[in-house]
Amino acid sequence: MSVLERLRKRSGLLVAIVGLALLAFVLTGLFERGSSLFGSSARAVGSIGGKSIDYNIFNAKVQEALENQKKNSQKTTLTPEETDQTVQQVWNQTINEEVMNKEYAKLGIAISDEELYDLMVDHPHQALVRNLSDPQTGKVSQMFADPRTGQLSPEKIKEFTKKMTDDQEAQWTKLEEYIKQVRIVEKYNNLIKKGLYIPSAFAKRDYIATNTNASIKFVLKNYKSVVDSTVKVTDGDLDKYYQAHQNEFKQEASRKIEYVAYDILPTQEDFDDAKKALQKIADEFKTKKATEDSSFVIAESESRNFDMTYHNKGTLSPMIDTTMFSSEIGTVVGPYLENGSFKISKLISTKTSADSAHVRHILIAYKGASQAPPTCTRSKEQAKKMADSLMNILKNKKGDFKDFVAKFSDDLGGKNAVVDPKNPKKFVMGKDGDYGWVNPKSQFVEPFKNAGLDGKKGDFVVAEAQFGFHIIEVLDTKGKVPKVQVATIDSKVEPSNKTMQGIFVKASEFAGKNTTNDMFQKAVIDQKLNKRIADNIKENDKTIAGIESPRGLVRWVYDNKKGTVSEPQQYGEKFVVASITEVREKGIAPLEQVKDDVTAKVIKEKKAEQFTTELTAAMAGGATIDAIGSKMKLAVEQAPTVNFNTTSIPGSPNEPAVMGAVSALKAKSLSKPIIGKEGVVVVFVDTKTDAPAQKDYKSQQTQELTQLGSRVDYEVYDALKKNANVEEHLVKFY
Repeated sequence: MSVLERLRKRSGLLVAIVGLALLAFVLTGLFERGSSLFGSSARAVGSIGGKSIDYNIFNAKVQEALENQKKNSQKTTLTPEETDQTVQQVWNQTINEEVMNKEYAKLGIAISDEELYDLMVDHPHQALVRNLSDPQTGKVSQMFADPRTGQLSPEKIKEFTKKMTDDQEAQWTKLEEYIKQVRIVEKYNNLIKKGLYIPSAFAKRDYIATNTNASIKFVLKNYKSVVDSTVKVTDGDLDKYYQAHQNEFKQEASRKIEYVAYDILPTQEDFDDAKKALQKIADEFKTKKATEDSSFVIAESESRNFDMTYHNKGTLSPMIDTTMFSSEIGTVVGPYLENGSFKISKLISTKTSADSAHVRHILIAYKGASQAPPTCTRSKEQAKKMADSLMNILKNKKGDFKDFVAKFSDDLGGKNAVVDPKNPKKFVMGKDGDYGWVNPKSQFVEPFKNAGLDGKKGDFVVAEAQFGFHIIEVLDTKGKVPKVQVATIDSKVEPSNKTMQGIFVKASEFAGKNTTNDMFQKAVIDQKLNKRIADNIKENDKTIAGIESPRGLVRWVYDNKKGTVSEPQQYGEKFVVASITEVREKGIAPLEQVKDDVTAKVIKEKKAEQFTTELTAAMAGGATIDAIGSKMKLAVEQAPTVNFNTTSIPGSPNEPAVMGAVSALKAKSLSKPIIGKEGVVVVFVDTKTDAPAQKDYKSQQTQELTQLGSRVDYEVYDALKKNANVEEHLVKFY
């Protein structure tokens, strides 16, 4: 029995009311599960634990999630990034259902009806509290808050469920399922955490190792002191190392390509044609009346934008700034070329405004306005009417501005402004609606600034911005500056069909003549082309540096074999011809693919053997660290305070083997040669200070247990996911 059913049983039928807090709640139907998701199909988006995931069934969940995302974000379309994110969320939830639900079932972890009721009503789970709170302030919505404590009220939750709409009921049911899933995960993780234990002997060992300090002297012979080319390496050496260290060469599937790009750029002929076309528009623009300017600009401009802004001198394009501030209204400039576009600009209007203005305001927000309080239910029309009414009261001096700020303003930043008790007279931005002096460069929205700068001392005005309607009083102004309104028609110069065809023919000719990788490489050199490299391309990568929206290219790379050369493919403003130069499959990389890496490791190993022999010889006869340094012509370095947790020594940023050896040595003792990360080291422990004695190590046990427990939440899932051998092929479909 669901929580809703229990509440119905106690409270009777539901009655429809508007629940604003739930409208902001974002949950897709990702928690619905069923074995039918996992079937065998040639059109598989991936596999989990050897089970193929059918595209059609998976895609149905994706489409449902996308529709929910549109509904919750109040959008008709989603960006490619939002779509990709949603697809990935559905995939992650699919993994979670198949991998984790088996674990929960195996261990018998479940949530009873009574427990769910307790989590949703009597003792609300923190996840429920978050979903019924304002994300901006973190405070529980007034609809669900206890007026005395501000905490989530069980009584208000019960009252709300009596009056939900069908849509709210559906959302609430999903919220129940979400809380249930969260609680199951918590139980599972807590079960593991409760099984963790740090023996006191371990805690004592770690305490002593961490707090026992040593002062050391050492000599380090760096691997870089011998040139790699002087070290002889045979194929047998490489094979021996590779066979003994194969786990070092585990890899995920990836690809490497080399490609040439033919930029699709307009020719001089394209620029000339574009300028001629714009000149005709410029001539017509000159004949337009002031009442026709806006519609003409919107009709002819590529950006479809008529700029209502009044600009200060120096803020317009350098191409027109001086002209617009020294010409008559109606002056047309252009076509002129700027940032790849031809533009025509017309001086529409001029005015004089204040250089700066001292303003204060009252914000009247409405439902849907940016950052409107979640409790705000008034419509835009109601907000405008209220703002006009309050302004008239203030203008006629029948109300106190500060009192109106406290009573009516939705500007929480101003309302929550805190006065410094040590300096109560110090100006506080936003207090009592006062935002001090603003100027054209101030970080406020344009309508707010302009209302102050365009007014005069004592003016009241209502200005609309994205936050709502601002009732603004101009307390004072300074200076006068001229401003101009300029309308601009812009048209980006695009390559013509003739130009694009020419570039495509050129790219096609290259691809057609060079159908193998060897031919591709030779042609690049012969034609002196700029070859680019994209390495480590994963099957589900969504980006390749330098290529716009390259999912099609990634798909092609994984559908073809090494050495294949592509046909010209258009990505953004370029045609790409690519050659697959490396194919790496998941598992142990073959020696041929990692030969350079293996060679470097073998060279380092051989140097370590040589240096160890040299240092051992220098240590003969009980030589001191200074004598060893002298014989080896190496500097004797010092590290005055090191312990088991020290990561670096002078000359080497990471030497765990050295620190391990130091922790085991006694004072006044010399180590054997130690093979380190950067070279071979001989250490002399000069002094050693034991860790302060402790009666018990409970605090160390608690600290280490906390650190270990913090890893459970993500490491257990990662381990189970890895064990499930998850394969993802979303790029083939999305």
